[in-house]
Amino acid sequence: MSEPLSTVQEGKTILLQEADALRTMSERLDENFAKAVELLLASKGKIIISGMGKSGIIGQKIAATLSSTGTTAIFLHPAEAAHGDLGVVCQGDTVICLSKSGMTEELNFILPALRERKVAIIAFTGNPRSCLAVNADVVLDTGIDQEACPYDLAPTTSTTAMLAMGDALAICLMKKKNFTDQEFALTHPKGSLGKQLTMKVGDVMATGEALPLVTEEATISDLILEMTSKRYGVSGIVDAERRLTGIFTDGDLRRLVQAGESFLDKKAAEVMTSNPKTVTADMMAKACLELLETWRITQLMVCDEERRPVGIVHIHDLVTLGL
Repeated sequence: MSEPLSTVQEGKTILLQEADALRTMSERLDENFAKAVELLLASKGKIIISGMGKSGIIGQKIAATLSSTGTTAIFLHPAEAAHGDLGVVCQGDTVICLSKSGMTEELNFILPALRERKVAIIAFTGNPRSCLAVNADVVLDTGIDQEACPYDLAPTTSTTAMLAMGDALAICLMKKKNFTDQEFALTHPKGSLGKQLTMKVGDVMATGEALPLVTEEATISDLILEMTSKRYGVSGIVDAERRLTGIFTDGDLRRLVQAGESFLDKKAAEVMTSNPKTVTADMMAKACLELLETWRITQLMVCDEERRPVGIVHIHDLVTLGL
């Protein structure tokens, strides 16, 4: 009698079983997939996803993926559709129905009403001779040999197959529509992805009274006071036209002290680092963070096209934002 598999081995076996099912499904993918993509691409209305139980949950995820990648999609519960929600379906829409068996009662009940509305129907099913398949314009074969469930009952591998097929449709549509990362960011404004793709230096820089600046003629005392009274440990130095000509940091101050030379009678222009690195307000915040890390500095002055300071950005502020 063979030894029972360890939990880790069991987990690997299940993952490999589902991976094999996806590989098999990809090998039998045919022109029906291309037809489905073109049907969705040509749709003049919205995409409606419908399915019961676990298939319905997968349908909700597919609808969300489509919506976030440039294709308007909603989920319609088939049971609720039969009690009035079918009113959301309009001529010109395209409906994707998910059913492993193709014989889901709630789905099949609304098929005549969908046909009457003259909508295109795409079926995800493992039964090409089912009621759903017969009534569909395009059938995508998501059939599997066996569920990962040891009793071949709980929807596992079958829902993985549907999910993967939905992802394939969504990404192919995304590419066909030339959907850009900037457009993607517009649908993801809150998360780190949206911040990386939309947030600019001007959105996070400190301005006004928070901006540490002195003139070239300022005394060392004034320069140190300005640098230490603001939270950045640095002060910009500007000329008579308010153009940035230099910068002075707490590191510069330490080096002056360590040198042991008298410097209190000097002017800001005499101790500053000339022509410091700067960024513009319209630079992407993520790119600014990468520059700070590359140059191994903690802050950058933000200047306009005439090199006049308009703000300052600190690496901690960018990191805190999750960039």
